[in-house]
Amino acid sequence: MDILLRLLQLLMLLLTLPLHLLALLGCWQPFCKTYFPYFMAMLTAKTNRKMESKKRELFGQIKGLMGTSGKVALLELGCGTGANFQFYPPGCKITCLDPNPNFEKFLTKSMAENRHLQYERFVVACGEDMKQVADSSMDVVVCTLVLCSVKSPKRVLQEVQRVLKPGGVLFFWEHVAEPRGSWAFLWQQVVEPTWKHIGDGCSLTRETWKDLEKAGFSEIQMERQPPPFKWLPVGPHIMGKAVK
Repeated sequence: MDILLRLLQLLMLLLTLPLHLLALLGCWQPFCKTYFPYFMAMLTAKTNRKMESKKRELFGQIKGLMGTSGKVALLELGCGTGANFQFYPPGCKITCLDPNPNFEKFLTKSMAENRHLQYERFVVACGEDMKQVADSSMDVVVCTLVLCSVKSPKRVLQEVQRVLKPGGVLFFWEHVAEPRGSWAFLWQQVVEPTWKHIGDGCSLTRETWKDLEKAGFSEIQMERQPPPFKWLPVGPHIMGKAVK
């Protein structure tokens, strides 16, 4: 299997050599940062149509965290285009965080379409270093299709723990690796080096549920789902919540 994997990876590298050369020369990353928000805007619209009932089920739980104030401080980590905004209940005070500043114009549009939310600010930062967000300042953190592309999921989850108030909740929805030893996992390993360039650092083979289980949350609820699109190399998804 190892020999087959190496041969297939070499073949994929040869077929996509121009892309890898552009990345090596530093030409690809600036282009990717510009085009990626448009790609995500197209993809998330399709994803929301497929996942609408599941997202409403997941984010509908936020309402129960509002208490007597009717408000909740919510940090969307890797906010992207604001694809989740329509599923948040009224009373959410949204802080958006993303390392790509090109997403801001998409966020502005999403906020204009979701007047039931209170938009606080857009923070340009990576999830591993959210120093602009104060300790114990958030009731909720939302992380959807983000932990696949960060450099250190462990460090991101440490930062999530830091910014959450005691009893605060992380809501997550992430794609993860196929079962080890399967042909689907082999294909992910073959495609991954190229896919990371296309998907702005997205990794296909992360076993993110293990990072969540080791992160020190007091309670985790998680369910596994099939991928919404069969034509993409991303694997099954995990969805749920983790309580600080």
